[in-house]
Amino acid sequence: MAAMPVTHDSTPELSTVWLGVFLEVARHGSFTVAARALGWTQSAVSRQIASLEAGLGGEPLFDRLPRGVRLTEAGRSLVPYAETVVATLHQARRELGALREAAAGRLRFGAFATADAALVPHALALFRARRPGVHVSREEGFTPALLDRLTAGHLDLAVVSTTGRAPLESYELHHLLDEPLYVAVAADHPLAGRRGPVPLGRFADADWISGSARPEGTLLEAALRQGFRPRVTHVVGEWTAKQGYVAAGLGVALVPALAAASVRPDVRLLRVTDEGAPARAVYAATVRGRPPAPAVAAFLGALREATRRIPG
Repeated sequence: MAAMPVTHDSTPELSTVWLGVFLEVARHGSFTVAARALGWTQSAVSRQIASLEAGLGGEPLFDRLPRGVRLTEAGRSLVPYAETVVATLHQARRELGALREAAAGRLRFGAFATADAALVPHALALFRARRPGVHVSREEGFTPALLDRLTAGHLDLAVVSTTGRAPLESYELHHLLDEPLYVAVAADHPLAGRRGPVPLGRFADADWISGSARPEGTLLEAALRQGFRPRVTHVVGEWTAKQGYVAAGLGVALVPALAAASVRPDVRLLRVTDEGAPARAVYAATVRGRPPAPAVAAFLGALREATRRIPG
C-alpha cells in the first residue's frame, strides 16, 4: 500500500464528507452518477473533489476523461484509507445511536418467582438509577413459559433456571449464579441449631412440603439425585404459605438461596451439602442470533451486580 502524501500545516484539514464523495465517484467512475446517488448536483460533487485534492497537496485523484473519470495512482492509493475512515465513522455513529437508545427505549423481561424475591428488585433498582428514561415491563412465570415468551418476541430477556427441565440449548445464556439450597425446618426441629451444612439424605424420612406432589422438574429433584424419593405430604404453591407449614412442624421444605433472605423468624435454614453439581443454575437468557435491545446489556450488568447480594 502506497504511503499517503505528506501535508503541511497550511493545508486545509481533510473532511470525512470529501472522502465519502470521493468513494462514490471512485465507485461509479462518474461525477454525474455519483451526484445522482448522493442526491447532489454535479457541480457540488466537483467542488468536494477539488477541495479534497487541495487538502492533499493538489495531487489529482481522477483523470478527467471524455466520458467519466478514472482514478489516478494517487487516487488508487487513497481508496483503502478513505474506506477505513468512512467505515470507522459509520461504526461510531451506530454505537452512539445504540447508547442513545439504551438511555431511552424499552426493556421487556421476565423472571421466575424466587428471582423476584431479591435478585430482580436489586437489579431493577440499579438499572432504573442508571437508565431512568427506559420504559420497563416485567412478567413473572415458570422458566418454560418465559422461554416461550422470549422465543415469540414478547420478551427481550428472561431470568430462568435449570429447574423445570426447560430446553436451554437454543438460547444465549448469561450465567448469573449457581444457587445453593437450604432445608427449612421449624425452630424446635432437632437439627435447628446445627452449624454447618447438612447432607440432604438426613431428611430422607421427613415429611416434605412442596409445590408439586412429584419431585421431577422441581427443586426436590435434588433428593432423587441423592438416592431417595421424598415423601410429599403437603402440596403448597406459595412460598409464604410453605413457611407457615414448616413453622407449624408439619414438614420441611427446600429453599433456594434467592428466597433465603425472606424467611420468617420462626423458621431455621440449614445449608445443604453441595454433593456434586449445584441444585440449579440461574441464567439471563436471550434468543441466540437475535440482536438484543440496546437496554439489555445495561440490565445484564445490573443483574450481575445484584447477584453479589444473594446469600451464599
